[in-house]
Amino acid sequence: MFSQKPSRLHRKSLRPFSFLLAALLAAISCVSATAQDHTLSAEKRAQIEKVVSAFMAANSVPGVSVAVVQGGQPVWSAGFGMSDLEDSAPATSFTLYRLGSISKSVTAVAILQLYERGKLDLDAPVQKYCPAFPQKDSPITSRQLLAHLGGIRHYSDDGKGDVPADSARHFNTMEESLQIFASDPLLSKPGTQFHYSTYGYTLLGCVLEGAASQKYVDFVRENVFRPAAMDHTQADDFFAVIPHRTRWYHKDKSGAVHNAGVLDSSYKIPGGGLISSADDIAKFEAALLADKLLKRSTRDLMWTVAQPTVGKASHYALGWFITDKFGVRTAGHSGGQQGTDTDFLIAPDRGLGVVVLANMDGVATNQPADEILKILLALP
Repeated sequence: MFSQKPSRLHRKSLRPFSFLLAALLAAISCVSATAQDHTLSAEKRAQIEKVVSAFMAANSVPGVSVAVVQGGQPVWSAGFGMSDLEDSAPATSFTLYRLGSISKSVTAVAILQLYERGKLDLDAPVQKYCPAFPQKDSPITSRQLLAHLGGIRHYSDDGKGDVPADSARHFNTMEESLQIFASDPLLSKPGTQFHYSTYGYTLLGCVLEGAASQKYVDFVRENVFRPAAMDHTQADDFFAVIPHRTRWYHKDKSGAVHNAGVLDSSYKIPGGGLISSADDIAKFEAALLADKLLKRSTRDLMWTVAQPTVGKASHYALGWFITDKFGVRTAGHSGGQQGTDTDFLIAPDRGLGVVVLANMDGVATNQPADEILKILLALP
């Protein structure tokens, strides 16, 4: 979901690979002074720092921010390396990264809040709330969209590669964003097959606005971010000056690090257009564990896998991947787009959460996230 080819405006290599790696290793040794440390043991903290250091060195990642939830509460967070290589600005626990598809989990919570309040029928045709979306051969429901069972295509299904041409165009409304895919035929009958689709979440954003009679960004700010104390999470406005927002990086085949390609994510805010910090996502995890955002029964519904009627079995619930890791059930999501790679997960039965955000694309942050979970579980 990220561009492999940097924009012409951003092809300047920042520094030779060997020099960059040396700078990274030096930066990694100095964890941001803004780190939180309440109850996480010094031993686990040292183990986590070792995992992050190895991950950054192996992948030449400029900056990473990490947070840990334990006992249902954020207990530790830190920034490593640089958020801006050109200005030598350090990454911190409150540095803002593009979340990528982690945005889908936020949108799922907002949709289920409306369902919980009786304002949205998950099984009604989407046109009930989003009349701008044209009728198809079969009706599509919000429940199907949440589980990627709506039959709507993803980027790679449009013949244009992983990033649509419209990613460099600014969209002012959710209805305007629908123009990219609304007229396309469905890939399959809704409910029958799993087709991962960020565009399906753009349609969910239109559904949310119709059900809530409120703009998507305003609703999630008032009903998700504020109750969870996610004070800095917001839409990734390409044109705005946003304090603490990281720069974005891409490594080419030779190992040289460049600024990543241009991305205006206004066409996909509900599915991949939010920015946040490790601190804020840890608060999001804690709020879900404490039932502050959803009732427990609604959260259980959100974390119940929705199976297609044909094809391979799915591991996707309503906006979340549900997996067993090291014998523990987890709910989470990963994200990737120009200049970012992200992963977060929750182990609800253990009251644990992990957040790993990086400012380089294609570096598999799920790997250090899994290693950090193993540390929290005291596994070898």
